[in-house]
Amino acid sequence: MERYIDQHLAHLVDPDRFAFYKTLCQFADREIAPHVVAWERAHKLLPDAVIAKMAHLGLFGLTVSEEYGGQGGSITELVLAGLALGYYSQSVAITTGAASSLGTKPVQIAGTSAQKKAHLPDLAAGKRMFAFGLSEPGRGSDAGNPEVKAERVAEGWKITGEKCWSTNAHWASHVVVHALTNPQGANGQRTTCFIVPTQHSAVTVQEMGGKQVWPLSSTGSIRFDGVVVGEDAVLGEVNQGFRVMLNTLNGGRLLIAALALSSLARALDLCRNYAQERTQFSDKPIGRFQRVQDVILDMDIALHQGLAWLWHGLALYEAGTMPRELAAKIKIECTRRASDLLTLAMEICGGVACLDEFGLIQHHRDLFVCRVGEGSNFVLKTLATKPLMPNIELQ
Repeated sequence: MERYIDQHLAHLVDPDRFAFYKTLCQFADREIAPHVVAWERAHKLLPDAVIAKMAHLGLFGLTVSEEYGGQGGSITELVLAGLALGYYSQSVAITTGAASSLGTKPVQIAGTSAQKKAHLPDLAAGKRMFAFGLSEPGRGSDAGNPEVKAERVAEGWKITGEKCWSTNAHWASHVVVHALTNPQGANGQRTTCFIVPTQHSAVTVQEMGGKQVWPLSSTGSIRFDGVVVGEDAVLGEVNQGFRVMLNTLNGGRLLIAALALSSLARALDLCRNYAQERTQFSDKPIGRFQRVQDVILDMDIALHQGLAWLWHGLALYEAGTMPRELAAKIKIECTRRASDLLTLAMEICGGVACLDEFGLIQHHRDLFVCRVGEGSNFVLKTLATKPLMPNIELQ
């Protein structure tokens, strides 16, 4: 199926990057589209063979420097991959996307030379993945005050507690754990990040069952029963883990915005084709009705606007000048617009939209994750509002 989104992207992306994007679209057409419904119906994770093919394409090392075996690209390549793969399945796109934006990124921005040499080559090659241990059963939006604790011991640090909603946990060789190390410290100076092997005898990884979103993606609970790690496991500076976390999430929010737009792009194509083919009332296409036209046009407008704003954010991110609130605003607007419009798109198509093989219902579900993942939109609104009213304390 022709992707109408390409007409917008062609004006935003340079020819080399656009060619890269189109290569991934062809991969998705060939390797994902024919199988995704069967995979989802089987209630199993993304097949290892598909992960291996994506690794062969270099998708796990897009943002890793060539020095460590990566492609030497930037977050723009990561977003383009999200748009190309997410068109059929956000589950597929987030597997590689989270591996880079949440798993590999903390090592890139805060790792020592020894840590980078030890981990980045395998991560870039897709031989291993890292998970990001942030959310907890009792901590979601209040991620700056984790219940997972790390205490100094003779051998280094002892970590106790549980993380949940960790993407790629099933495949992860290590988890970057955000833990409380200085309970009396000032805000932003209470936590430290650690690289912890999931194969440690005191670590338990369990896939979270019953999930109806991102069905092919691994989402795990990771428990730490007094795991002892050495000083070489500290990622970044002690008591500066909050900074590592924030720097990691900023780029991840742009990726989530891209996933939302990929679902919107899929919905636009399905609806505009359906509206021209489906006949009712004197055997004429339903696309002649203005209410149908309004929804289809609104989807295209939201897609065009979202892409333009996203690319503005990407340019600032690559220049190192993107404010945190901008990433929040882009993520909020792209995810809520896509989510709202997907509901209307399903109304246009009627009952057939409820069938998985039609291609809308899983996108509709997955867009909920986009609204709450990488920071709930409700919480991010407070973050984005602070510069507007700096003289009062917002809650």
